[in-house]
Amino acid sequence: MITDTAPQSSPAPDDDFLGGDTGKLGDRVFHGLSLGAAALILATLAAVATFLFKEGLPTFTGDKSELDNTESFVSYVGPLVFGTIYISALALLIATPIAIAVALYISHYSPKKLSHTLGYFIDILAAIPSVVYGIWGIGVLAPILSRSLYPWLDDHAGFLPFFGSDVNVSTSGRTMLTVAIVLAVMILPIITAISREVFLQTPRLHEEASLALGATRWEVIRQAVLPYGRSGVISGAMLGLGRALGETMAVAIILSPADGYFWNVITNSNSNTIAANIALQFPESSGLEVNRLIATGLVLFIITFGVNAIARKIANAGFSGADG
Repeated sequence: MITDTAPQSSPAPDDDFLGGDTGKLGDRVFHGLSLGAAALILATLAAVATFLFKEGLPTFTGDKSELDNTESFVSYVGPLVFGTIYISALALLIATPIAIAVALYISHYSPKKLSHTLGYFIDILAAIPSVVYGIWGIGVLAPILSRSLYPWLDDHAGFLPFFGSDVNVSTSGRTMLTVAIVLAVMILPIITAISREVFLQTPRLHEEASLALGATRWEVIRQAVLPYGRSGVISGAMLGLGRALGETMAVAIILSPADGYFWNVITNSNSNTIAANIALQFPESSGLEVNRLIATGLVLFIITFGVNAIARKIANAGFSGADG
């Protein structure tokens, strides 16, 4: 007797699980609520973009004589875009190495109890309001930097365009570098939290294989952990950059803004950011000036949307940066 030993085909996936109609009231309600929440987010985003575009359009079609500053919109928003990107990039440059180091210590060096405590305190930093960071920056950090770090940078690194200029070094500490340091502290929890979770997901076999070959702990991190978490760290850094781009109160409280492009980060001549400029100018603006501020908000919206889209694309590519 010949028995049919052909492999049985696996059951087809449940269409209900993949989003079909389950026939159960609870599942249908949950599916509808989930779909509604997703649609609400998209609708809100579209509404914000539509509002910014509609209210900003008169900037290009209205009577320019209503504006106190009749320069072109590109000339007006250019220094603001420069200041926004420049300060945010400085903050990212300061925060990313520190965040990676903290994440590695929590995930691979510290005792378990200490790692939980450190992770808790890092997460608390994200809950502090930005206005508190601004007050701390102008009341504590700025005086310290103006008395110690800034004179030292002017004396020893004045040959660099970032620290050398004919303009005197700030004695108040209301500079782009002070703002960048404050923003770095603000985005540190975001980058640290994402990096920590990615590093903890490194396959144990990868680390044990490196140890079996005689690698030290640092070599294990360099050969296995960092390559595996590369895209996750980049995603966290991009999300932190998006947070820094839109920061308002801390920048408005600390920075001493001026019109123009300024590379020097330790003087009182500083390029303003889009968000801080809107916060400072909006209460006293009227008519077409309000529309111009909203148009600059649209520019910031596009920049922030692009940064977050890039971060999402990297995250969707998978956390693993290792080959194979």
